[in-house]
Formats: sequence, structure tokens, C-alpha cells
Amino acid sequence: MAIVSRFVDKYGFIQERFFDVVHVKDTSASTLKNEISVVLSQHHLDIQNICGQGYNGASNMRGEWKGLQALVLNDCPCTYSVHCFAHRLQLTLVATSRKVVSIHEFFSNLNFTINVVGASCKRHDELQAAQTAEIAHLLAIDELETGKGANQIGTLKQAGDTRWSSHFQSICSLVRLFNATCSVLENIINEGSTYSQRGDANAAYQMTTSFQFIFILHLMKEIMGITDGLCQHLQQKSQDILTAVELVANTKKLIQKLRDEDWDRLLEKVVSFCKKFEIDIPDLSARYVQRRGRHQRDHITVEHHYHFDIFNATIDFQLQELDNRFSERAMELLTLSSALDPNDAYKSFNIDDICRLAEKYYPLDFSEQEKINLRFQLKHFQLDMLNDPKLKNLSSIAELCRGLIETEKSERYHLIDKLIRLVLTLPVSTTTTERAFSAMKVIKTRLRNKMDDEFLANSLVVYIEREISKSFNSDLILDDFVSLKTRRMQF
Repeated sequence: MAIVSRFVDKYGFIQERFFDVVHVKDTSASTLKNEISVVLSQHHLDIQNICGQGYNGASNMRGEWKGLQALVLNDCPCTYSVHCFAHRLQLTLVATSRKVVSIHEFFSNLNFTINVVGASCKRHDELQAAQTAEIAHLLAIDELETGKGANQIGTLKQAGDTRWSSHFQSICSLVRLFNATCSVLENIINEGSTYSQRGDANAAYQMTTSFQFIFILHLMKEIMGITDGLCQHLQQKSQDILTAVELVANTKKLIQKLRDEDWDRLLEKVVSFCKKFEIDIPDLSARYVQRRGRHQRDHITVEHHYHFDIFNATIDFQLQELDNRFSERAMELLTLSSALDPNDAYKSFNIDDICRLAEKYYPLDFSEQEKINLRFQLKHFQLDMLNDPKLKNLSSIAELCRGLIETEKSERYHLIDKLIRLVLTLPVSTTTTERAFSAMKVIKTRLRNKMDDEFLANSLVVYIEREISKSFNSDLILDDFVSLKTRRMQF
């Protein structure tokens, strides 16, 4: 378990510092909470002072009664857990879409096909040769434009649930190399050295050239294309809360627009793709037969099945998951926080909402007298903010926090500054902890597999917080050793 502390420094900058990596024997919520308490106590910190907490959707985090959120809330009622935005989208796109059986089958078939085609260097060379021949043919008949960087030779990309945007890249690579992939599969079917190779290639070819596979291939390309830019943007080390909320809201609108308006366009694109590569297109007006016996639905057509059972169902699961990821309390907290947003000449600035934010969500951080004083400070600040050029053209809450310090008004509006810092501690991404796990592969290599936990944690601190470690020199390290107690044995 990697532990990272998020705070606002004295200059108004948001900092995320790697604390420790802890080896836990089990991942139960109680064990995680105990280990967090131990690590914080070693640094003279109290778990009761936690203001914000980020998580990635794991069941041991979100349990209402026995999850880590609930256990921390018992000690600190003002700890607000916010689901990581980047994980929110990643899990929604991959796991939620698999709730539709046809989508789950598609991803399984996609991985199987890529494994068959990319099983050896020989097949990889065949794939690139087939792609080269196809590009040469298209250039000869003037269906491709030439230019610097155009018509590059690529390869199929393997999808992985833990790799950002890998599913979208995998789908795009197959669409781009579809003809070359089919050519390699046909060669394996005809010239495979073993029956298992020929059988796997034949199964992959039959699945890949089916209408249902092509339909879902284009559907998931549309859905993941809408959210890919957002996934990439939310991987940044520090993310503004309001910007993240706005990006997610826009993504939901685009997905809803896809459901309401783009069915005909998608179907037309799928039919055109099938005609181009001579793939059989079923009679969309014919009766759809799902299974034999009493499970048949006489009134369902093939087009109805693809439209409602796959297209609408997949998008509905996406939208439902996006709505459920944030609790009502967390959404209200983020909404009230938007009243502090200085963007567009403080258009969202609202004194009542800001006071409600302090009274309802941070009651232990402000005394009764401070809550009264906060309203009057906000009235003074409302007149001051539009007259000061350094506070006038700001675009985020983080910039407002730094602006108060630069103008030396953080002391005058100390209650506003305090509330802003509390809001900024809410994490909207867990990329720092993800990078800590990635760094373990660099530090604990095969040659260092006997490294104990303490030495691993210390090495990770030096590697991850390299900005701080660069300020150390040999003299400081020697002085630190000299300050230690005298050794028992003199050398």
C-alpha cells in the first residue's frame, strides 16, 4: 500500500508527497486503516486531521459499514472521500461495459485474435508485410495521400485493464490493420504447422469477420474515443477539482448525445465497413433468434437487438456508472466548492454557498465566531477582488490561493484562505500513488528481489521525491551520521 500526502504549502501550491510503501498481509479495510495510522504516527501526524481521501473504487474502500471510508469517518467525521476521476473513467469503460454479455465476449475475442496474430516474430513480420502490400496497392489506385509521417507501418496493440487507454488503442489498431490481420489469419489457416495453430486461427478469423464483432468494434471505438482525451488529461499529477467535474460532465453529455442521435450514423458506418471487406450483413428486419426453445422472442428483429440490447444497453451502463460513482454528499461538496471559483470574473462567487460549505462540511475547522466572521470577510473580499489586478484575472481555485499569498492578503482574509486550502486537499486523482507502484519495478528489480520493506520504502522516497533528494550532498549525510549516537565498537 502506497501512502501519499496531499497538502497546500505556504506559497499556495498543491503538493503531493510520497510518504511510505507498506507491505500488508491482507487488504481488509481494518488492516489498511491500522497501517495508515502507524505510518502517520511515525511522522507525528494524527489520522483525525485527515481532510480528504482519494480512492480508486475498490470494494474494501467504498464499503458503507466496514469499508476504509467508513472506518476513517468514525475517527474523523470531516474526512470526505472522493473517487479518483481517472480511475472512475477507466473502470467505467472497461468493467461496466462488460456487464453486457456481447461486449464481454467482444473483448475476450479481441484479445484472443491479437494473441494469435502476434504470437511470434514470424507472424509479426507477416502482418507488417501484408500491411505494406495493402498500402502500396491503395497508393497505386490513389486512395491514400502521401506525405511526411503518413501511412506508417504499425502493429496490433494488446489491451490491458491497468494500462491507460490501452483498450482504445487496441481497437483503433485492429480497425486500421483489419485487412492485414485477416490476411495473416488466412495464411495460418492454410499453412499452419500444427492443428492447434490452424484451429486457433480459424476460430479467430470466424469471430473477427462476424457482423456482431464489427458492430461492437465500431461502437466501443466511438465510446472510448469520446473519453480518451479526458482520461489522458486526468492523468496529470495535480488536477483542479472544478475543471475535472466540468470535463466529466461534458463527457456524459457527449455519451448521451451518442445514444440519442448517432444510432443511424453508427449503423451506416458498420454496414459500409462490412461491404468494403466483404463481410456478410444479416437481414436487419428479420426475426432475431437468441436461443432455441422458449427463450425465442418472435417480436424482436435483428436491428432491434443491436440497437437496444447492445447499443443502448452499453451506453446506459456507462451513464449509470458515472452517476453512481459520486455520492450525493460528495457532489454537493464539489458543487458548493465551485462558489470559490474565480474564473470568468468570479461569476460563480456566492457568499451564501461559501458559508454553507464551511458550516456543513468543515464544522470542526471553524469556531462559531469564525463562521460569523467568514461572512463579513467574504463581503470585503467581494469588493476587493475586482479592484486588485492580481486577483482579477484568475482561472482556478489553486490560482486564487496563490494570488492571496502574492498580494499578501492571505492574512487579511485568513478564514477564506483556510477554507480554500481545505477544499484543495480533496484529491481528484491518484496518479502519484500509481507512479509509486510503477517505481517499484525500477527499484526492486530481479537482482534486488531480496530487498526488505524498510530499505525498499527508503529507496522509493529518494527515487520518487528526487526534487528534494537533489538538495542533499555528501557533507549533509556525513553530518547526519556524526550526530548519531557513538557506536559501541570503535574501529
